[in-house]
Amino acid sequence: MKLHPLMLALAATAVLPAAYAADAVTPMTPDGVASYQKIRPEADFIKRVEMVPMRDGTKLYTVILMKKGTTNAPILLSRSPYDAKGDAERTGSQHIRDIVPVMDVEFVEDNYIRVYQDIRGMHNSEGEYVTNRPLAGPQNDTGIDESTDAYDTIDWLVNHVPESNGKVGIVGSSYLGFTTLMAEIHPHPALKAAVPQSPMVDGWMGDDWFHNGAFRNVNIGYTVMQGTAKAESGGIAVGAGDDYSRFLEAGSTGDYLKKWGFENYPFIRKMTENPAYTDFWSLQAVDKIMAKEPLKVPTMLVVGQWDQEDSYGAPAVYNAIEPKDKHNNMVSLVIGPWRHSGVNHYGYKLGALTFTGDTAHEFRVKYMKPFFDHYLKGAPDPKTPPVLTYATGENHWNVSPKWPMGKAEKIYMTDNMGLSFKPAANENAHDDYVSDPAKPVPFIPRPINMSDSHQWKPWLVHDQRFVSSRPDVLVYTSDVLNKPVHIMGAPMVNLFAATSGTDADWVVKLVDVYPNTTSEGASQGYVGPEMTGFELPIGIEIFRGRYVKGFDKPEALTPGKVEHYHFGLPNVDHVFLPGHKIMVQVQSSLFPLYDRNPQTYVDNIFFAKKGDYQKATMSVFHSSNIELPIAK
Repeated sequence: MKLHPLMLALAATAVLPAAYAADAVTPMTPDGVASYQKIRPEADFIKRVEMVPMRDGTKLYTVILMKKGTTNAPILLSRSPYDAKGDAERTGSQHIRDIVPVMDVEFVEDNYIRVYQDIRGMHNSEGEYVTNRPLAGPQNDTGIDESTDAYDTIDWLVNHVPESNGKVGIVGSSYLGFTTLMAEIHPHPALKAAVPQSPMVDGWMGDDWFHNGAFRNVNIGYTVMQGTAKAESGGIAVGAGDDYSRFLEAGSTGDYLKKWGFENYPFIRKMTENPAYTDFWSLQAVDKIMAKEPLKVPTMLVVGQWDQEDSYGAPAVYNAIEPKDKHNNMVSLVIGPWRHSGVNHYGYKLGALTFTGDTAHEFRVKYMKPFFDHYLKGAPDPKTPPVLTYATGENHWNVSPKWPMGKAEKIYMTDNMGLSFKPAANENAHDDYVSDPAKPVPFIPRPINMSDSHQWKPWLVHDQRFVSSRPDVLVYTSDVLNKPVHIMGAPMVNLFAATSGTDADWVVKLVDVYPNTTSEGASQGYVGPEMTGFELPIGIEIFRGRYVKGFDKPEALTPGKVEHYHFGLPNVDHVFLPGHKIMVQVQSSLFPLYDRNPQTYVDNIFFAKKGDYQKATMSVFHSSNIELPIAK
């Protein structure tokens, strides 16, 4: 019998209460559910999670994201120790542009497949984590490294992602800059372009762990967090407070490590047991490795001018591989007005400095994406500049054929704490100060919390007036400039100095002193009276005296003997404007960012005893100078 539609509706309604009653909730119905599908049918994107197998059977957690309708698309890969799952779900939005990091928006909106992967041993990947895992060879007999893992990942992706066009680019900053560079060593044929940003290249010479032999205390917390429970354990348990007091009261850095239970972490031991630049570090240096490898992958190296973590790596790799670029079209260097990884965020300002627009977005859209589009999508050649730098002070981009562009001109420390392009009348004259390890010079005003991003990220542009009047900081200042001084390169320090002790640290700062007026405006990179008389650091670097004869040969200094300390400041493109002054500051500590030098020679500063820390008189001679790379 055929029922009338109304009867069918009534029949259906009749069974609903019974069906509903079977699932009825009570006060004791458990309230948990197994899962919730965050990606709704209306989402404009596709997300896949895969465990990608490596050649040794280890599987790596890999997230694949693309906009719906994506076809014949290039893959943009990042390999990270910082949680690929989080990178791929920033919000619960149903729009792909809202869930990816801001640097990826233009790519996913333009037919790119975005892939994020946890490196082995981290977060949701299998395997064992080794910090900056050495390349297979003398220090790694497993045959497995970040190069092989990148190769295996790319091979899997081009064979298992049907929407792909078979071309892959790789990008990433900091540790991800390191994995980007490693992918270029013995690269997969499908790897067509790479953009390593602020890469970790040589952790002893000038990136994360040491600078010219001085240890960076700031990385202790990072090392502990990354080395605990696949980086899933959260922060370290030192509590709130002033890091200056915390480190000073502990004693040596070794005492600090022991106090907080960090001393037996494997990577902590690697650092504390290898304080000099022996093969332990030099064989891991990525720039030295890449100097020996053929140049196969077009590479755009990126760094921030005020990169507080990895200022060394990108220029070092550029110097290593650019000579192989016979036609000046395979390797490019970019220096932007950013802090560490600032290229991937918003580039309107840094600390008190304000720029003319979002410099980071401008770079990504005008230069980085066209670079990838050319090599991965067959877009017209964008004629990527061999060198692209942002001239701070005048605030505009410069395109150059090479780096450095400036020619070295010396500016000397002179009588009456002056600074001049003419040599001092008496090069044997000197200025003295007493360095007391019990009262080290802070690197930013106290209280200091190195885990506070608001303090840490912009510290390299902090107004230096907070230390200018300290008796243990020498301050040399030029006359007021009557014309611009434009530097393009790495200023080189020639410090002729002596100590009454048997070891010493030397900190040199190149500073732009702003006029004591408010007449200059936003076009010069700042706004408002807060910049009146501002002492803007253009470059800050440290050198541990025991390495003056060789980074692999520490030795005691001879009290009173003048030594020549030669080292570089970070690479910059900066204009000292008319009306400004050039300043150089010299001191012997930068605490607690760097560990204290006891100023008496001990075999290993990590384990210096209380009695080893002694005052010393430091003498800086007027033959000292800075070689400024001045562009004409």
